Amino acid sequence: MISSMVTLVFIAALMAATYYASEAAATSKGSFEDNFSIMWSENHFTTSEDGQIWFLSLDKETGCGFQTKQRYRFGWFSMKLKLVGGDSAGVVTAYYMCTENGAGPTRDELDFEFLGNRTGQPYLIQTNIYKNGTGNREMRHMLWFDPTQDYHTYSILWNNHQIVFFVDRVPIRVFKNNGKANDFFPNEKPMYLFSSIWNADEWATRGGLEKTDWKKAPFVSSYKDFSVDGCQWEDPYPECVSTTTKNWWDQYDAWHLSDSQKLDHAWVLRNLVIYDYCKDTERFPTLPVECSLSPWD
Repeated sequence: MISSMVTLVFIAALMAATYYASEAAATSKGSFEDNFSIMWSENHFTTSEDGQIWFLSLDKETGCGFQTKQRYRFGWFSMKLKLVGGDSAGVVTAYYMCTENGAGPTRDELDFEFLGNRTGQPYLIQTNIYKNGTGNREMRHMLWFDPTQDYHTYSILWNNHQIVFFVDRVPIRVFKNNGKANDFFPNEKPMYLFSSIWNADEWATRGGLEKTDWKKAPFVSSYKDFSVDGCQWEDPYPECVSTTTKNWWDQYDAWHLSDSQKLDHAWVLRNLVIYDYCKDTERFPTLPVECSLSPWD
C-alpha cells in the first residue's frame, strides 16, 4: 500500500490545478491576532519572526489550540498546514469547525483530524460530521504526499446543498443535503474554526496499539495563510444568511462538483479511502439515510 502511494504522486500533481474559479475571492484576512484567540496553553504557541507562520506544540504536559474570534454560517474556509514529522504515533492535529469551544451535547461540527504515525508509515486523515451532537460519520483517507515535508492546503466548502472537504483543491469527501428537514446535515448554527494538537494514543494510531513516545516531544504542527470567504455571524441573525446566493460559495456552481472535480473525486474514492461509515454494514445494519445521497448530483 505504501509503495503504491509513490505511483500516485504524479497523478495527484496534475489534479492540484482543480479550483472553484471564484475561490480567488477568498483572501487572507490579516494576522493571527486579527483572526484567532488561543484556547489553552499560550506557552505552547509561537510564531515565526514575521508572525506569518504559527506553531502549536504538544508535550507530555499538554497540547495547544486556537479558534477564530468570529463565527460563520456557510462559506469557504482554508488553511495551509505542515504536520508533525518523524515518529508522531498517538498525536492528533485537528483542524475543524464547531458551534462551540467544547464537546457539547448539541454541537454541530465539521472535522479534519490528522492521525499521527510511526516513522515510515503513512499519515491518515479522518473526517467527521456532527449535527446536534451526533457524529459517527467517519471517513479515513490516505494522502498522496508526505504532509510533514511541506505545507498543503486543507479547505472546507459549506453551503446549504453540500459540504466538501478539499486537500490541495482535490475534493476528498462530499456530504450532500437532501433539502428536507433532517438530523444529519448541519446548516442551522454558526461555527467557529479551530485547530489543536493533542494526545490521542488510546485510539489514533492502529486503534491505540501504538503509543506516544514522549522522548520525541515536543511535537509541533505549523500553520499559515488562513483564508475565509464566508457569512460572518452577527446576532441576532446576519443579513448575509438570507442572501447567500450573492456569494460564489453558494451560487449554483458551488452546489455541485464541477466535471473536473468529479474526476478528481472518483480518483480519490478508487485509490485513497481506508474507511467509509456508509460501507460499514456491521456497524450500521441499516445505513444512515444520507448514505443514499449521491455525491455526483
